[in-house]
Amino acid sequence: MKVAVVGTGYVGLVTGTCLAAEGNDVTCIDIDKQKITILQKGETPIYEPGLASLLKENIKDKRISFTTNLQQGVKSAEVIFLALPTPESEDGSADLSYILGVAKQLGPLIDHYVVVVDKSTVPVGTSKQVRQTIAKAAAKAVNFDVVSNPEFLKEGMAINDFMNPDRVVIGTSSDKAWRVMHRLYKPFMNDESKIIRMSEASAEITKYAANAMLATRISFMNAIANLCELSEADVREVQQGVGSDQRIGSSFLQAGPGYGGSCFPKDVQALLKTSRDLGYDFDILEATQSINQRQKHHMFERVKEYFNNNLEGKTLALWGLAFKANTDDIRESPALDLIKQATSAGIAIQAFDPEAMANVKKLYGNNKLLSFADDEYQVLEGADALMIITEWSEFQSPDFNRIKKSLKKSLIFDSRNLYDLGYMHEQGFDYISIGRPAVGI
Repeated sequence: MKVAVVGTGYVGLVTGTCLAAEGNDVTCIDIDKQKITILQKGETPIYEPGLASLLKENIKDKRISFTTNLQQGVKSAEVIFLALPTPESEDGSADLSYILGVAKQLGPLIDHYVVVVDKSTVPVGTSKQVRQTIAKAAAKAVNFDVVSNPEFLKEGMAINDFMNPDRVVIGTSSDKAWRVMHRLYKPFMNDESKIIRMSEASAEITKYAANAMLATRISFMNAIANLCELSEADVREVQQGVGSDQRIGSSFLQAGPGYGGSCFPKDVQALLKTSRDLGYDFDILEATQSINQRQKHHMFERVKEYFNNNLEGKTLALWGLAFKANTDDIRESPALDLIKQATSAGIAIQAFDPEAMANVKKLYGNNKLLSFADDEYQVLEGADALMIITEWSEFQSPDFNRIKKSLKKSLIFDSRNLYDLGYMHEQGFDYISIGRPAVGI
């Protein structure tokens, strides 16, 4: 099938690359000339495991191309994906200006039947707005359908999620559009019953509901972790006991520094805004958001407690800047909150992350209390303590003797619960984690 993808951000680039890998003829379109030039060279502007090699393979086989020309990009397309940003507005709602702006441009360009797909995360009613915008901008009556097809990609696992989805949601009232979308996604599904058809509005709500549910699980477990700290329980043991219940499962039950990234914070806020606009008090989601904001300050409070608020002149080694492992995405990362809190208190931060340092440098490169290192051990030199924020694999089994020799004191604050309490005691560390008894204190 001939497919156009408007927007080459995280969702658009993964979508276009994976569709091309299944033999479709894909054209990706973006107004950013520099990004398009990079992509035409076979390079990726984002870090996502497996994406770079798959992109190069598709370019070599001429299944994917890139352009800044919208008219050229959508010509003869059977499906046009809108994978555009929907940033949070000041009032918490999703900003639809990018999507509706492209929809307006599409109106005069559509000269044959085409399915326009809202791939971005959008509030309920967006498909109607896109349909109205295209129709209004068209010079004459045009034949098209608008479908809601939310993405469910996990950063760090996006290629596998797209190529082997647990479900595909198609929101459409059009039988013709349904047949087109079903044909497009059928090669990815062993079980066609998992290509789920529903109304456009239901599909739009489904995306927000899924992310809000996962965010709520994280906040709930972080609240349980805080209770464990007060009762000398171990949250990892509680997590195992709760997660083994088949009705609950173990996914997204890990205690940590709070959720971040491009989806959960924005989508929770957008769903809250929709609820308020409809006059509904979504109090459980309000609590989810509130707990998450507190959790981002929790580990720094432990730092203050350990040093009796004597923080001026201290140096903290920081492992991890991305909001999660296997991505360079720092949006709403707990590491950013930690940097702000620590440097405001006079603490110097020596940071390392395998992929995300360049993005943090763009934000805080002129902060004199923030420096970066070439590897995870260099940041330890002369530091008073180590703080772990992101669960990168290279942090899972470090050289603890080297850590002890490099730090002023054998002190680790671990917001990801990476290490065994008994082992840390044997190694002589003061070890403070989330929802577990402190070691050595």
